[in-house]
Amino acid sequence: MYFAALLARTEDGWEASDTELDDVETLSDLTDLARDVSPDEDTVLVFIEQEGAWFGVVRVDGEEDPRIYVSDAAAASRSSYGEILLTDELLGRDPQDPDVLEELVDLDGTEDGEREEDEDEAADPGDAVPPGPLGDITILADLGVTEKELLTLGTDALSDIADALGAAEVLETVR
Repeated sequence: MYFAALLARTEDGWEASDTELDDVETLSDLTDLARDVSPDEDTVLVFIEQEGAWFGVVRVDGEEDPRIYVSDAAAASRSSYGEILLTDELLGRDPQDPDVLEELVDLDGTEDGEREEDEDEAADPGDAVPPGPLGDITILADLGVTEKELLTLGTDALSDIADALGAAEVLETVR
């Protein structure tokens, strides 16, 4: 089961809203969604959680690039919502130019339908997603959640984060 919510910091405190991620396909879409809830360019946190498996926090501060933290990258990589957060940049990969890939189709010396290697060997070991936390561990430090606290959060992580922010009640209203 997934849970997703937006927490926007306003002059009056934190405001929460649940969100559907069905139309979100990229980090850019998610960032735009976050910016839409805060026209004053205040801090917006996007919480995404797959119960018992992983959670992610995306922080959007005005027009700055989003900052991302994922509690377990390997678990998130097996989720369509997690894949939104696991960008090439976050994983330390060079983004592929799709035009280059199209030019290389069928240039491997094999006939159509032939395989040079077994399916199990086809995956590049460099494409493996590391287990454990990934991203900006200082993402919430200025809001009261230290790096150490973030790294040791358990299964109720989003509630713990909201509690540290003073936003537990507003998050619970959308849960």
